[in-house]
Amino acid sequence: MFDQNNHILSIDLKSFYASVECVDRGLNPFETPLVVADKARGDGTIVLAASPYIKDKYHVPSRCRLYEVPKNIKGLIIAQPRMSRYLKISALINCIYLDYVSQEDLYVYSIDESFLDVTHYLNRNHDSALSYAKKIMKDIKERTGLTVTVGIGSNIFMAKACMDIRAKNSPNFIFEWSYKNIPSEMWPINDLTKIWGIGTQMAKRLYSLGFYTVGDIACADVSYLKKELGVIGEEIYYHSLGYDDAIIRERYHVKEHSITCGQVLLRNYDESEIPILINDMAYELSERLCDQNVLAQEVILYLGYFDNTGYGLKATFYTPTDSSAQISDSLIRQFKSVDKVSMPYRRITLVANRLADANCYQGTLFENYQQNINDRKLQKTMIAIRKRYGSDKAMPGSALSTSSNYLTRKHQIGGHKA
Repeated sequence: MFDQNNHILSIDLKSFYASVECVDRGLNPFETPLVVADKARGDGTIVLAASPYIKDKYHVPSRCRLYEVPKNIKGLIIAQPRMSRYLKISALINCIYLDYVSQEDLYVYSIDESFLDVTHYLNRNHDSALSYAKKIMKDIKERTGLTVTVGIGSNIFMAKACMDIRAKNSPNFIFEWSYKNIPSEMWPINDLTKIWGIGTQMAKRLYSLGFYTVGDIACADVSYLKKELGVIGEEIYYHSLGYDDAIIRERYHVKEHSITCGQVLLRNYDESEIPILINDMAYELSERLCDQNVLAQEVILYLGYFDNTGYGLKATFYTPTDSSAQISDSLIRQFKSVDKVSMPYRRITLVANRLADANCYQGTLFENYQQNINDRKLQKTMIAIRKRYGSDKAMPGSALSTSSNYLTRKHQIGGHKA
């Protein structure tokens, strides 16, 4: 079941956003106090990244709030996020990986982290996994100026755990594990959230069941864990032993997928403003549906209050649609018809489910087929105008409202300035 002879690299770009900002300024990330955050959003904005220097010397973590960063740090740089720049550098680094492995042996996990299966590439120059990884590290450093952290293991989980637990704290940012390392390296860990795949709530659940270290999990009865936690319990058990049978080349293809767009609101919104946001988000969702040439049978609206509670509403359409008007009208009607708590809103998300190919979905006798075609042509024309001439052309009228974030979001990537 488990292959012990693979050589997997888990590579993480160290303090990626902050390091890019330092290198672009001709500065050393290990000597520069720099954080990446949008000051225009106030002191409560999230710090997207902190340089290795400020992390180590001042213990400033990434993902903290800007007000938590000490203001008396000499020479502190607060860099404006530049998401398009980070995406460009990430793409360049993944191209470097393809100089060392084929596309089939590369799995891009996130903008700053990838897995490489180097098993079949080591014999060409009599490399070990360690020497091959060092070549990749050196190449990235020379071509981008960035430092990477590399964990090496016999499978994807082991490589990732090695990278998170040991490589990040290693002087040269590289470390290698085999199965014999698991008892000494992993089993003593009592902060279970340090293990890939175990979040805060899962850790609390494990603690409540009497599992206080990874070693406790490794000594458990796998059938008991599966009974208490479901299939994830079985996975956690095998991970505690260092086992993982996932193979990079065996891509997982979902049978059904959804399209999501959402935003965290930068101020409190009252009930009267939500229909404007719904209309804005319907336009955004509709554009994504058109880009992928699919129609949605169902759209779910999630609304979150400032205290992290919230609720969801669902619109189901008789025939699949990508019409922003249909989506917006249906969701606004539902929003106005439900009883709501009198609290400010801080989050809104739309999810399109039960997607159908726009070219071959099954129509009905109860729809105006020609009208649907005309509406889609008009919508695609409006989208083409916006893409060619700018977001402020052929935009929804709601975008002119003071409650709207439509134009602001059109100049952002991932909720931050492009």
